[in-house]
Amino acid sequence: MPRNLAIGDIHGHLNALQTLVGFVAPNNDDTLITVGDYVDRGPDSAGVLDWLIERFEAGQLVPLRGNHDIMMLDALDSGEWQGSWQSFGGDTTLESYRRRGFDPEADGLPKRHRQFIESDCRKIHVTDNHFFVHANAHDDMPFEDQPDRKVYWEKWFDPSPHVSGKTMICGHTAQKNGWPLTIGHAVCIDTWVYGKTGWLTCLDVDLGEVWQARESGETRSGWLGEAP
Repeated sequence: MPRNLAIGDIHGHLNALQTLVGFVAPNNDDTLITVGDYVDRGPDSAGVLDWLIERFEAGQLVPLRGNHDIMMLDALDSGEWQGSWQSFGGDTTLESYRRRGFDPEADGLPKRHRQFIESDCRKIHVTDNHFFVHANAHDDMPFEDQPDRKVYWEKWFDPSPHVSGKTMICGHTAQKNGWPLTIGHAVCIDTWVYGKTGWLTCLDVDLGEVWQARESGETRSGWLGEAP
């Protein structure tokens, strides 16, 4: 059966992403769903976007937009490169572009990178049994009416079940024990890839199987709700 495979916040960790997907070994009919925050804090944000764009153009990826991706565009448009964005990891993003001979401060983002974040990435993705957001959602509000502040910025605070009956899959709120958090009707798969005890997570949202990787190349696997 085709699988829906959700990947948590990547934060510029290209080697962890490549290692993770190689470990999972998706089939051609599987769908990768990434929940946003592709940039900042890790060593190769530009490389992560290149990797995602390649998979998106091949029809293998459903990408969501995260608050760090929005922060990068806001910094670009305002010209406030030295402001809060850099203090939240934007400095590493700039450096990843400069290593490729591209200076966003002078030239802006590569056109395809901006298009990917602005146009190709979704706010919400809905399947038969699940819905996917970066951060959170109002439990009593239709998906099309969810406000940006809730979807992109609000941390996990024991959310109530959504009126649709679908399970929420989200990121944004780092699980610093390195393992995804489930409360049945909602699952957070941001497992703090940039932290000392963190991992990048992929979840089979229907079966509950979990695969993880680190930038170092280390991998492990297990099941949702069970300690690794």
